[in-house]
Amino acid sequence: MEFRLTDEQIAFRDKCHAFARDVMRPVAPYYDREQEVPYDVVKEARKRGLHGLDLLQTMATDNGGQFGVIYAEELHWGCAGIALAISASSLAAAGIAASGTPEQIARWIPECYGLGDEIKFGAYAVTEPGAGSDVRSLRTTAKRDGDEWVLNGTKIFISNGGIADVTVVVANVAPELGHRGQASFIVERDTPGFSQGKKEDKLGIRASQTTELILEDVRVPMDQLLGGLDKLEAKLERARKGESGGSSNALATFEITRPLVGASALGIARAAYEWTLDWLEGKSEGFDGSEPVPLLEQQRIQQVLADVATEIDAARLLVQRAAWMGRNGVPMTSGQGSMSKLKAGDVAMWATTALMDLVGPEASLSDHPLEKFFRDAKIYQLFEGTAQVQRLVISRMQAAEHRRLREEDVTVAQAGTPNVLGDAVNAFENAAA
Repeated sequence: MEFRLTDEQIAFRDKCHAFARDVMRPVAPYYDREQEVPYDVVKEARKRGLHGLDLLQTMATDNGGQFGVIYAEELHWGCAGIALAISASSLAAAGIAASGTPEQIARWIPECYGLGDEIKFGAYAVTEPGAGSDVRSLRTTAKRDGDEWVLNGTKIFISNGGIADVTVVVANVAPELGHRGQASFIVERDTPGFSQGKKEDKLGIRASQTTELILEDVRVPMDQLLGGLDKLEAKLERARKGESGGSSNALATFEITRPLVGASALGIARAAYEWTLDWLEGKSEGFDGSEPVPLLEQQRIQQVLADVATEIDAARLLVQRAAWMGRNGVPMTSGQGSMSKLKAGDVAMWATTALMDLVGPEASLSDHPLEKFFRDAKIYQLFEGTAQVQRLVISRMQAAEHRRLREEDVTVAQAGTPNVLGDAVNAFENAAA
C-alpha cells in the first residue's frame, strides 16, 4: 500500500496548480460577477494540455486513477465556476464512454471537446422538474419511429446547457420498467425541436452556464442511441422477465464521476482554509488592555483550524480510494463512490462556514473571498445526488454487502471449513489433560 503521489502525479498537480493560480484566480471575480462563459480561460487550458483529448490521454496513463481527482481539486481551488465550465464536458464524455459502442465513443467524445484550436462543449441531461436526484422518476420519453427516435420532455439545471455541441439525453423508452426502461441518446446542438430554455441565475459556480433544455418532437437517428438497438432490446427483455442486474446508464455514469465531484468540493475547502491561514498570519488581539496574543496562537482558533485540516485530509483519502477503485475496476459494492462525494461536499460546506466565523462579519461581504467560497460550496451537497440521497445509497449498499458477506460466512460454515483456532485450543486442552 502506497500513499505517496508518484513523481508524475506531483508534476501534474503542480501544472494544474500553476494554471489555477496564474490564469483562473485573477479573472475569477469578473466571471463570477458577470456570469459569462470563460471561453478565453478554456482556450488557455487547451494550450496547456488541460482541456480536451490531450488531457484525456494524459489521464489514461495514470494507473493509480489520481490524475482526475488532482485536476478537479486544483482547478476548483482556482475557481469552482470556471473549473466547472472547463470540465463539465467530461460528464457527457463519461456518459458516452459508459454506454456507447466503440464506434460511438470514437465519434462523439471528440465532439464534446473539439479538435485542434476549436473549442466545443458537451452536456449531460438527466435532471427534470420534480425528479431532481431521482433518476427513476424521469418523464422525458423516446419513442421509436422507423429508423429514428422521437424525444419529448424538459431537462433542468443542465451544465453547459445551450452552448453544448453534443448533449447526452437520458429518456424513457419503456416507462413501465422504471430506470431499467431508460436509454441515452446523442442530441446535436442544432437539431430541430431542441432548444435552450431559461438560463439560471445561480448562488455559486456562476461562471458555468446552467440552463433548462426543451425537447419538442426531437428526431434522433438510430445510430445516436448509445449502445445500439440490440443492446437496448436485450436489456428491456431481461427487465420484463424480472431478471436482476442492469443499472441505469445515468446511475452508472454518476458512480464514475462522484469521486471527481468530491475532489472538486475539496478544492473549494482547501482554498478557503489556505486563505484564512494567510489572513490570520501576523494578526493579534487583546482584551481589557492585556498584551495582544497572535491569533494563530489562540486555542479557540487552533481548534477550528485543526478540525478543518483533519476533515479535508480525511475526505481526500475517501476520494483517492474511490478514484483508485474506479480506475482499477474494483467494484464499489459498499458505496465508496458515494461516500467520497458525501463527505467532501459536507466538509466543503462546513469548513467554509466555520472559517467565515473565524474571520467575522467582513467575510459576509460580497467582494470577500470567503463569501465566494461559501456560495460555491453549497452546490456540492446538491448536484449529482444530494447529500441525503448519497446517505440512502450508502446505507442500502452497506446493508446489501453485509447480507452478502453473512451468506458467504454461512455457506463456508455449512461446508465444514476447518476451524483452525478451535482445533488448536482443543489440542492444547487435551495435552494439558
